[in-house]
Amino acid sequence: MDTVLVVAYSLTGTSRRLADSVCARQQWPLGLVTDARPRTGALGTLRCVVDSLMGRDPAIRYHGPDPGDFHTLLLVAPVWMSRLAAPMRSFLVQQAGSVHHVAVLLTMGSGGADHVFLEIERLIGRAPVLKAAFRASDVRAGAADAPALAIAESLRGTARRAVPATAAHLQQENPEWT
Repeated sequence: MDTVLVVAYSLTGTSRRLADSVCARQQWPLGLVTDARPRTGALGTLRCVVDSLMGRDPAIRYHGPDPGDFHTLLLVAPVWMSRLAAPMRSFLVQQAGSVHHVAVLLTMGSGGADHVFLEIERLIGRAPVLKAAFRASDVRAGAADAPALAIAESLRGTARRAVPATAAHLQQENPEWT
């Protein structure tokens, strides 16, 4: 069983940029969650809002390695209206029984990460082993790369331990990462 698989959903490219950065540095594989129905234009934006508010699990496609073959999934996804982006929620609902450990990196416009972390815990039945959130503007400017890479580095070897030894220390020393 491999150690870490990065799974990303990105509508605008921001979460994908963060996921690509982590994958390139750590040499981890990437799985992509995509919408079965495109979210383009005003109707696509409206679907984002309605899916979030209604807690819907839209049809998705997953492209990548089998998540069940990995000990830890590092999810990279946006926050929509203080909720997990609906396509990533669909992915978690589909995979909830087969994941061992989940770590989370969120991208957001202004906030809502704490609510999303609780939502993920509810969906998978346990708290993520590691969690952090970044402003989308920081991700686009490259300012989130160093903290995200430090967090990702702490996931190395999660197959040998239940919780990354440095995760709590990273979050305590760098509260702006959460």
